Amino acid sequence: MMPIKRFTLAAVFLVLLAPARGWSQQKPAPEPPATDDQGPTSTNQIDVPRKKEPTEVAPPAPAEEKVKNPDGEIFSLRVDVPIVNLNVNVVLDKTHQFVPGLKADNFLVLEDGVQQRVQSIRIAQTPITAVMLLEFAAPPPFYPYPTTPFTQDMLNASATFLRTLKPEDYVAVVTYDIRTHILTDFTNNKDLIYDAVNSLQLPAFTDTNEFDALYETLDRMTRIEGRKYVVLISSGRDTFSKLTLDKILAKVKATPNVTIFTISTGGMMRQMSDTRGGMDGPARLDYLQADNQMKTFAAMTGGLSFQPIFQGQLPDIFSQINDSIRNQYILTYRPTNAVNDGSFRKIKVLLVDNEGKPLKMVDEKGKQLKYSIIARDGYNAKLPVE
Repeated sequence: MMPIKRFTLAAVFLVLLAPARGWSQQKPAPEPPATDDQGPTSTNQIDVPRKKEPTEVAPPAPAEEKVKNPDGEIFSLRVDVPIVNLNVNVVLDKTHQFVPGLKADNFLVLEDGVQQRVQSIRIAQTPITAVMLLEFAAPPPFYPYPTTPFTQDMLNASATFLRTLKPEDYVAVVTYDIRTHILTDFTNNKDLIYDAVNSLQLPAFTDTNEFDALYETLDRMTRIEGRKYVVLISSGRDTFSKLTLDKILAKVKATPNVTIFTISTGGMMRQMSDTRGGMDGPARLDYLQADNQMKTFAAMTGGLSFQPIFQGQLPDIFSQINDSIRNQYILTYRPTNAVNDGSFRKIKVLLVDNEGKPLKMVDEKGKQLKYSIIARDGYNAKLPVE
């Protein structure tokens, strides 16, 4: 295994996103630029820069073929050929930086355990369309005080995320307590977004219906074309939703082209309570369950989940989210199972070298680097149109 030199990757953000003008208006999906594939120079290692999400199922592509019958007549035969566009992010575990330079042969895609042939690969660097879904409620010990550890963490995280936005990004702001509240529809006007977040003054309720709010948000986002993101900033607790966890997980699984990133609030308060023995068993269990739910929402959609304790962690968190959103591999393949029966197809993505062995990455000193592959865990095969 030969040592390799690092290089610095300069991210280039292209203006590719058409304006989104509301929940109900469809917006053309941005077309990421194609890039030349530059693969590893060795069968076991790739170049790693120093420093600096999801599966899309395209509509079946109709293929038309003219066929002659025994009588010499000609008719047209239409065949629906499904195509899967798989968004994959590869990052180093230690620095969370995006790993460029991978080729199609480096990706081993398994659908329901069956290997798929990757037909094309490109890197997407695109603007984003995202919903900030914010929990704005006060747990009983803090109600009705205007500032709580949870709301303050939410406001800090929101402000940090807004500072990362580009002029081409479109963002909507939605809060929830016992119901959802749309503070601003999709806009690239930063002033409107800041005003929406700054309008949050005093929580009106203690209940947090997270499942209902996330379901409603995902339902609205299905009306918008292209890749979308949800930035869920919340304690993760659900107290009074009509929906069960199973139902919201089914909704997350069935919603295409949406990646969820979660940031948990109240980390410092929870740590201090644990240290002082101030949080009883049931309360601690509630928050552990909330953490698991937030992680599951992110993992199912190819996103990332964070549980920050200090405000100083937020810039690095949103830097990781930006890297994940703006730098992705887009893999295209035709599934071996071409039946559009509406079933859920389980996907797993691995990295391999030219010999089919697990791909190894090393730094300039020859030390092996650990990496993570982030991708949606599956998709629903579309039912044929009758």
